[in-house]
Amino acid sequence: MVDSFFADPQFFLFFAGGILLAGVVAGILAGLLGVGGGIVIVPVLFNVFLFLGIDEAVRMHLAVGTSLATIIPTSIMSARSHYKRGGIDVDLLKSWGPAIFIGVLAGTILGGNVRGQVLTAVFAVIALLVAANMAFRKEGMTLADALPGGIGRAAMGLGIGAFSVMMGIGGGTLTVPILTAFNYPIRRAVGTASAIGFIIGVPGAIGFILAGLGAANLPPLSIGYANLIGFALIVPATMTMAPVGVRIAHTIKPRTLRLAFGFFLLVTSLRMFWSLL
Repeated sequence: MVDSFFADPQFFLFFAGGILLAGVVAGILAGLLGVGGGIVIVPVLFNVFLFLGIDEAVRMHLAVGTSLATIIPTSIMSARSHYKRGGIDVDLLKSWGPAIFIGVLAGTILGGNVRGQVLTAVFAVIALLVAANMAFRKEGMTLADALPGGIGRAAMGLGIGAFSVMMGIGGGTLTVPILTAFNYPIRRAVGTASAIGFIIGVPGAIGFILAGLGAANLPPLSIGYANLIGFALIVPATMTMAPVGVRIAHTIKPRTLRLAFGFFLLVTSLRMFWSLL
């Protein structure tokens, strides 16, 4: 099926349509909930690639690598906007950034060389945990009054970097729940997470591109584990729809949004677990 990618208009239109859908939904959810688009982009791309018959050995790597590439421009735009409004905690970035970066490097090396089933399992497990957090965590519930310092903070940074890059997600999905669990203001958490997305996206995308050079059975217009068609369609769709999500957020109860997104993540997680069987 990969060989007939362009020869069969139906498959090409499905591919492009699926990617556009991923970008639109990711942009809306980013505006609604402050989560990174990768948590939506990766499973949609995974299923598009599955339908096209792309080799299982590269399917999840390609979804993750393409998602990481799209994070770079979207995180730049988002971080600039938050920075102008004073929404980024620069001091936290300075103390947390190095640990996150080291975690990203470790996760990139591991993720680029393990079997696709391992990446799928990591995504499924973390998505299930995020879904549970969305559904069951009470508003205002915190674990402590402030983030831990020293080794505790470094360990959290390493984990955020490693798991995020292996899932192909930016800073929001893991960083925002963690920060708010330690009594951190939600707006500052979202703004700081947007800058963390850049720390994850750049080395992560480069690493997955390098890891995929020479890989067999990649679809056309792929550079390593990053697909240029996916990049070209997802980025503008995400940037266009994010403001729409922000407007919708002011008309729907936050609890309803969290439950709906948690249900989406639950279904996504179960679907990925099923693919492993």
